[in-house]
Amino acid sequence: MMSCNNKTDNKQENIDENSQPKTEKMEINYAYTILYVKDVPNTIEFYKQAFGFEKKFLTPENDFGEIISGNTTIAFAQLELANSNFKGGFTESTLTEKPVGIELAFTTSEVEKVMETAIKNGARLLSETKTKPWGQKVGYLRDLNGFIIEICTPIQSQE
Repeated sequence: MMSCNNKTDNKQENIDENSQPKTEKMEINYAYTILYVKDVPNTIEFYKQAFGFEKKFLTPENDFGEIISGNTTIAFAQLELANSNFKGGFTESTLTEKPVGIELAFTTSEVEKVMETAIKNGARLLSETKTKPWGQKVGYLRDLNGFIIEICTPIQSQE
């Protein structure tokens, strides 16, 4: 038997609990970035020569491939294959137009050396190396397809 003294008015508590959206944590990981390019094998070779990345995978049709680039894979899909995925098409990245608003960032302690090697292997200088106010050294290139590549030192934590 329950005493009236043990009852509490939970109306406000119930309102607060019900007004908070219930969210479930999903298991999701950033796996790879796919760049749409004219020539997948040539692009893989460029990233090998310019940055030292190795080929991970290439389809027999040479229309899709991946490179080993650390924890996140960079992949390339041939323009025709990419166009088959989207009815409305997309904006192609080229060296003759302004760069597409996305960049790939590669960290290294040797920014100038990596930029020099990349340029010798076909990358185009977009912006000279500069030191940001927070101490990070950063330079920008464009790959042979026109994509922006940032070469930078790792950001040091401010702790």
